[in-house]
Amino acid sequence: MKLPLILALLFGAVSALHLRPETSTFESTLGVKTLPEDEEMPEQEVEEILSRELEEEEGGSGSEDTSKEDGAVALISVPDMVDKNLTCPEEEDTVKVVGIPGCSTCRYLLVRSPHTFNQAWFTCQRCYRGNLASIHNFNTNSRIQWTVRALNQGQVWIGGRITGSGRCRRFQWVDGSRWNFAYWAAHQPWSRGGHCVSLCTRGGHWRRAHCLRRLPFICSY
Repeated sequence: MKLPLILALLFGAVSALHLRPETSTFESTLGVKTLPEDEEMPEQEVEEILSRELEEEEGGSGSEDTSKEDGAVALISVPDMVDKNLTCPEEEDTVKVVGIPGCSTCRYLLVRSPHTFNQAWFTCQRCYRGNLASIHNFNTNSRIQWTVRALNQGQVWIGGRITGSGRCRRFQWVDGSRWNFAYWAAHQPWSRGGHCVSLCTRGGHWRRAHCLRRLPFICSY
């Protein structure tokens, strides 16, 4: 009776010795951090996400050459959505801008009837074979402001547009000429506003304006 009991105890002890190393090996293979923790994110991944979000807020990666802001662009076409049946302004609704210092060939025309930016752009091209005015010096800007100063409207369209945002913001004249002069009002053009450029009838400073506003406008022809 005692011999089988002793053999059984010895067998159980040997089995326990064999199982313990296997369990220890199994635990060491998995490790404490084998399963990912839901609320943790690697620091590098967090930095990459924040970087992408910052680039999106600023309007792009900023890899483009910002010096292109001052360069000339190709002549821009009037959007197809403009109503091509617009009638030309009556002569009594227009005023010629005369006496531009230092430019005997410069011709500008004030159209007093309000239009959206694209309508004004199309009207300048269709009715006067010209374009919305581009302004390249202070003397021209002052002469135009002197002509529009008596209007009831506080602003008139000129031919400037703003594309992009942040580091990719571009300033363009719709006639394709070089952007080499600006006369922005205080806090412009960096404050919020539209993507078209207007000239203030008092003071002659420029402001960003929403392109669907209906304003008088200046054509060059």
